[in-house]
Amino acid sequence: MLRTAGWLAGVGVVEGAEEKGTGGRVPLMVYVGTFSSPLKDVLPTQVDLPPGNGRGIHLFRADGETGALTAAGVVESGVSPSCLVVSADGKFLYAANETERRGAGKVGTVSAYAVSGADGGLKLINEVESGGAGPTYVSLHPGGRFLFVANYFGGTVAVLPVLEDGRLGAAVCVREDAGEIGPARSAHAPAGSFAFSGHDRTHAHMIRADAGGKHVLHTDLGLDRVYVWRFDEKSGELTPSDPAFVSLPPGDGPRHFDFHPDGRRLYVIQEEASTITVFDYDGEKGVLAERQTISSLPPGYAGSNFCSGILVSGDGRFVYAGNRLHDSIGIFAVGRDGTLSFVGEEWTRGNYPRSFSIDPSGRFLYCCNQRADHVAVFRVDKRTGRLEFTGHFAAVGNPSAVAFVELKGG
Repeated sequence: MLRTAGWLAGVGVVEGAEEKGTGGRVPLMVYVGTFSSPLKDVLPTQVDLPPGNGRGIHLFRADGETGALTAAGVVESGVSPSCLVVSADGKFLYAANETERRGAGKVGTVSAYAVSGADGGLKLINEVESGGAGPTYVSLHPGGRFLFVANYFGGTVAVLPVLEDGRLGAAVCVREDAGEIGPARSAHAPAGSFAFSGHDRTHAHMIRADAGGKHVLHTDLGLDRVYVWRFDEKSGELTPSDPAFVSLPPGDGPRHFDFHPDGRRLYVIQEEASTITVFDYDGEKGVLAERQTISSLPPGYAGSNFCSGILVSGDGRFVYAGNRLHDSIGIFAVGRDGTLSFVGEEWTRGNYPRSFSIDPSGRFLYCCNQRADHVAVFRVDKRTGRLEFTGHFAAVGNPSAVAFVELKGG
């Protein structure tokens, strides 16, 4: 019996569950962040979030042979821990709490948790302000000493120091986006699209360092820009690169991005245009050069769609793109020059796929169907890139993000 009540005491109700076998593989814990705040607790401009059906961070044990998830507990949290990131050594987990509950200044928070190496349980270490309202994305610098936050409703990005014991310090750098807001509709969206989500103000949506750690990139959906910053690994300061940003077509709404494993390509997905833009990337200079733009949808699609996540496979051969309302994951092959060609699509078996992640083995993809209140499990064909539904679901209210920890002591 998996018991985590003692470890989680003081941070939430925990539900024990029987462990399943792992097929001789390293035991894998799967953490699912959710939207757990009722609408009255978030900004009135929030447009795509249903009442929070999640209960906080949901814990699961993964079966190494089938990908199936077995419930292993819940860390109760009413502040929508919608994005999760795990330290490289698997000892700490950090959660962006997508609300504005902290203080009169309408700022969100980021929580730090210690991960039990024995059973994957979480223990809250501390919680700090995120540097803006509605933190929607967190990532760690490759060196592990800083955590980056994108504050969607605040239009800011922030750098938080990671202390030796895993706790977070107060922000050492906060940068606020500014510029001309793009139009409500994208000229490049599918025919008949009414997709409108974030061109009402600045909306910092994602932030992440490149593999070398010299530069940090972030998207602003409302400004239709990808920013590039030089990063000081001693102070945590962000200073504008030259040029400071690249612009996407007005109204397209760049949301998320992912790097190719070789570090020389960047793939950016546009939420309102339903497109993917491929950039060549110079990691020494922090310079982006556009190479290709391709639809995230199958040929001939018409109507509204909101793109969500984008993910490059570990071997760099395939790119996966999330389509909400079309409710699919687009599958693309990566050419020798980094450009994409459409391979096919896979229905997500649910509604509004907000994000998806591939497990450390590369064998299973876990898709968060936000409005269907479940995580669906797919097997990844590493040869063709295609996805095959395993028949497995895990019930989770309004799932938003998935993170993994391989248990050394499991």
